[in-house]
Amino acid sequence: MSTHDPRHYDIIVAPVVTEKATMASEHNKIVFKVAAKATKPQIKDAIEKLFDVKVKSVNTLVRKGKTKVFRGHLGSQSDTKRAVVTLEEGHRIDVTTGL
Repeated sequence: MSTHDPRHYDIIVAPVVTEKATMASEHNKIVFKVAAKATKPQIKDAIEKLFDVKVKSVNTLVRKGKTKVFRGHLGSQSDTKRAVVTLEEGHRIDVTTGL
């Protein structure tokens, strides 16, 4: 792997492992939870440097936090920013293994 800039780890927070994200991985798309201030070029650069892959495109979305009640206590989830990263043909990322 190439030399890693520690700032890339601040941009990419965690992979999203859900049923919907798993179905997207069949189409060469990977979903990551990213920092709220991260831009698309920063996300693309971080993914390419950390995983040694070629990124075709990056789509971002902000998932608004929800209000939840658990055992009578009111709580709220925070907003999260997610990035759907489309990889070039022939490139793969296995999110089940760590870096």
